[in-house]
Amino acid sequence: MTRYGYYCEDCNKSIYPTTTRAELAWLKDRAHVAREVARHSSGGLDHWMAEALAFLDEHDGHSVISIEKQ
Repeated sequence: MTRYGYYCEDCNKSIYPTTTRAELAWLKDRAHVAREVARHSSGGLDHWMAEALAFLDEHDGHSVISIEKQ
């Protein structure tokens, strides 16, 4: 089974949220929008979004790329 995730080239850390490659690309390109929605949403974000945003926040300013593993 192929899984998709993010990899921080600076820290050598990765995560594989349970979602698609397209959704991860969308989130990385629009993280600022998702963060704004989270601030104004009483129901919160899907778990994969919260997990991915936390990773992107932790590695802000680093070289984070999308990856795939088999």
